[in-house]
Amino acid sequence: MTPFTEKVIEIIQNIPEGKVMTYGQIASLAGSPRAARQVVRVLHSMSRKYKLPWHRVINSKGQIALKDDEFYHEQLFSLESEGVEIGLNGLIDLSRYQYRPGD
Repeated sequence: MTPFTEKVIEIIQNIPEGKVMTYGQIASLAGSPRAARQVVRVLHSMSRKYKLPWHRVINSKGQIALKDDEFYHEQLFSLESEGVEIGLNGLIDLSRYQYRPGD
């Protein structure tokens, strides 16, 4: 496993309940600001093995990026059950819910 992948896993594991992070934010914190798609790959291939809270990772617009209806709703319900409010237009208020380690 690459150091980048290890760091991505560690960052995702530490997102607190009721907070979200963006793919790009995680990539930056892991040392590769332009590797948001690699974060997607890690989530896709390693969420189950490492019990990652994958539902806490969203896109930079503050939206759930999943296109599959079943997974979209699973992520939506998981976030709502943790107290994350999702607007009618599907937006999550990043100023309120985005986790910023060290802040």
